[in-house]
Amino acid sequence: MPLYPREIVPVLQRAARSFGAVVLTGPRRAGKTFALRKTFASASYALLEDPDVLARVRSDPRGFLDDLRLPAILDEIQNAPELLPYIRSRIDAAPSQKGRWILTGSQTFPLMAGVTESMAGRAAVLELLPLSAREAGRWDLLLGGYPEVRLRPKGAALWFRSYVQTYLERDVRAVTQVRDLTTFRRFLGLLATRNGAPLNKSELAAPLGVSVPTLTQWVSVLETTGVVALVPPYFENLGKRLLKAPKVYFLDTGVLCHLLGLDSRQALARSPLSGWVLEAFVAGEILKRQISGGRARELYYFRDQQGLEVDFIVPAEDGKVRLIEVKQSRTVHPADARNIAALLPRIQRGASGLVCHVAARGTPGEAALVPGVRRMSIDAFVGAPELGA
Repeated sequence: MPLYPREIVPVLQRAARSFGAVVLTGPRRAGKTFALRKTFASASYALLEDPDVLARVRSDPRGFLDDLRLPAILDEIQNAPELLPYIRSRIDAAPSQKGRWILTGSQTFPLMAGVTESMAGRAAVLELLPLSAREAGRWDLLLGGYPEVRLRPKGAALWFRSYVQTYLERDVRAVTQVRDLTTFRRFLGLLATRNGAPLNKSELAAPLGVSVPTLTQWVSVLETTGVVALVPPYFENLGKRLLKAPKVYFLDTGVLCHLLGLDSRQALARSPLSGWVLEAFVAGEILKRQISGGRARELYYFRDQQGLEVDFIVPAEDGKVRLIEVKQSRTVHPADARNIAALLPRIQRGASGLVCHVAARGTPGEAALVPGVRRMSIDAFVGAPELGA
């Protein structure tokens, strides 16, 4: 069975040397437990979903923690938030001892509420998303980045059906009171068709027969559980006449294709939504690289009322800004760089542009299109040391 190297491992190791606790959040089945058990191989392990373990935690939390061999990995800590104050006390009692408590959680919102209240300043909080293309070894829009799907691609359709059902029944109900799961499932499918578009809550709420506040809560659930990312508009020094709504992107293209009913490469190629799926892939790759490097999420888009639009604006580690357009075409022309070239003079000095596209076999990985803007194949893009560099 292949082992996927996770780029967050060095960040986890540094965090464990600096903090009493490390908290790793992220979507269910993204590979958090595997990454932690490989990174901290000598740590003991307790799964806080086991009914017997939870019963002991609730009857005797001090005794449960006393019996652990440190360092210890406590998996799915959101199921036992009552442990956090006790862990905080133990960290405070031995401040020089670092990395003794390794915690994971799939439901970001309730977990983070407990961490914020109980362990502020004592825990490094990191996030793990599904595999990036570089971690998986190649990019595949249909399979996405969940490790189990990449390991057993023939069972992908069944896995995605089961995952969505599990997500609805467990994570959604645990985070918020969704009474009508059938309508919520319709909401997921409808939102998938709006992937890559500015979020229009009224437009989404009307066909579902729900209120805008309810739909706002549902979008928040998807965001806090790592299913979608909201990409805000870029405002810096560009005036006020800009579109203000964030764009919504599914963070895993395998889940997105499943929700869209795209179950084969032929169906994906024929779909009018295939370009938006590719755009979601690029957005996900940028965010995964930032998060795995322990950096803040910094991904934006630009669109003004005159119709000038650039898919992504990415502040890079060197302090410069990258403007990125995503094209599904295998052939890219200088005209495809028109919007970036028009926006570059309005961005900070030293900004650069990139047209990212699906290249035909044998096409050079990158080349200049117009001054300040390069063409780069998807393969070269995901393999670059820094995306868009």
